[in-house]
Amino acid sequence: MIIPPDADLAVEPALRGAHLVIREWPATGIDHEVAPLHVHDADDEAWHVITGALRFRLADRVLIAEAGATVLIPAGTAHTFGNAGPDPSRYVFILPKRLDELINRLHQVDAAEHAAVYVQHASRLLEEPAG
Repeated sequence: MIIPPDADLAVEPALRGAHLVIREWPATGIDHEVAPLHVHDADDEAWHVITGALRFRLADRVLIAEAGATVLIPAGTAHTFGNAGPDPSRYVFILPKRLDELINRLHQVDAAEHAAVYVQHASRLLEEPAG
């Protein structure tokens, strides 16, 4: 549950401050990565696993984060993530507004434009998208 400062225990799927966004999201499937390997040159991001487990690929290293774990990806770290499966997971994702805008924009444009969208948000794709 994410609680905004002006509410009395209201449940929100995402909160946006001046510089920070906190989202609660589900993850399903096994070894399904949400994005190709990429890097954010200027921004950190963090995940807190509520239930299930998330699988992180950090360049050539794989990390499984079980429920209760928090993973920080510092700026400049090559990464991607997805559900560790087979059961669904839920997690809280903490990221700067620029990365929230990146994610939103990626869902609005054709996959052929993704590399340019990453660059516009101080980030870089390190692999080609699957498919």
